[in-house]
Amino acid sequence: MDAPPDAPPHAPPDALRDAPPPDPAAPAAPPLTLADRITGALLGAAVGDALGGAVAGHSPERIVARHGGRVGGVVGPWDDDWRSAGSLAPFHQGDGRITDHTLMTHALVRVYATVRDHLDAYAVADHLVPDLITTPRWIPGLETEALPLARLSPAGKWLVTRVHFAHADPREAGTGNVVDCGAAMYMAPVGLVNAADPAAAYAEAIDLAGAHQSSYGREAAGVFAAAVAAACLPGATPASVVAACLALAKDGTRAAIDAVCAVAARHRCTESALRGLRTAVAPFDTVGPRYRSPSLGARRPSRLHAVEELPIALGMLLIGAGDYRRTVLGCVNYGRDCGSIAAMSGALAGALGGERAVPDEWSRRVAEASRLDLRAPARELTRVAREILDRDTQRRRARETALVQLTDPQLATVR
Repeated sequence: MDAPPDAPPHAPPDALRDAPPPDPAAPAAPPLTLADRITGALLGAAVGDALGGAVAGHSPERIVARHGGRVGGVVGPWDDDWRSAGSLAPFHQGDGRITDHTLMTHALVRVYATVRDHLDAYAVADHLVPDLITTPRWIPGLETEALPLARLSPAGKWLVTRVHFAHADPREAGTGNVVDCGAAMYMAPVGLVNAADPAAAYAEAIDLAGAHQSSYGREAAGVFAAAVAAACLPGATPASVVAACLALAKDGTRAAIDAVCAVAARHRCTESALRGLRTAVAPFDTVGPRYRSPSLGARRPSRLHAVEELPIALGMLLIGAGDYRRTVLGCVNYGRDCGSIAAMSGALAGALGGERAVPDEWSRRVAEASRLDLRAPARELTRVAREILDRDTQRRRARETALVQLTDPQLATVR
């Protein structure tokens, strides 16, 4: 399959190896605003999703064999005739088309735009699930308008079944579902409305994700939201993002992040780190070495295990030093669930570097192929995030006033 001339299928050597040292004579970039970081995160996640989705489910070796080298940009679908691919649900993944990761992220942005405040599990039942099952939208993977439900994985459909049809308590509906990164993959908006407050992002995502996931799948959702919030802090670095995650993560998720990032710290080249990162995360991953043939213990609740995707995304962010191209291509060429990994790392690198960090040739290709305005959700979420920030400030001041009155009897009497 021939690749378009402006999107080479092979990664140029520099894309996966050491970044050039910064030029001390180069002018300093202007400080990033909240809008810059929100746009960078959502755009970066969508582009990472599209690049990784084309080769998801395969090993690094198979990716090299299929494409004649490491992937270095937008490539076509794995099967030339994707419609007849041997899959339970064949979708057009490739050619720059986004997958359910981005569809769910945009759906969550729409919920924030409706509620215009912080969310919890009941917002999933009241707004997110109805959005998925009532309003047809353009689905790039199906090349037609359809209900977003049609593009969801079985774990996503479980969310709809439990909340809409079984009327489960939204706070507990995720119990019994496949434990995977299905909830974590669309939690970037939670981190963005809680920008610069990782602990608040973690708490909100843990509550919200209870409708979709349990165990380490729910934990990954909270930690990923915290990572995005940490990436929005002025002066944030990949190391500070990882530190914020380790400060909040629990059980196997924390241990997996610690193990993977310890290996990542010894590498400056994503190419050389592929095997080491997989070895580091393997003890915590329940799927096993054959991604398309999961083990009998795959995706079951446990305090000892973790989803593979989040630790690898953080490890690649460290190795890539936050550079969007190096980080995301490292994730894409890792294989396995690389669509999710690249979407997560793309959100983090985009939040760190802003919109300008995401290569324009990639974002244009993905927007055109997916027939979506990838910047519109960012504009809407920026407006909502500012409203929530104002509301949070008012709530904080009201509590501070109350605490002063509680701790100063004379002031309380006067007032």
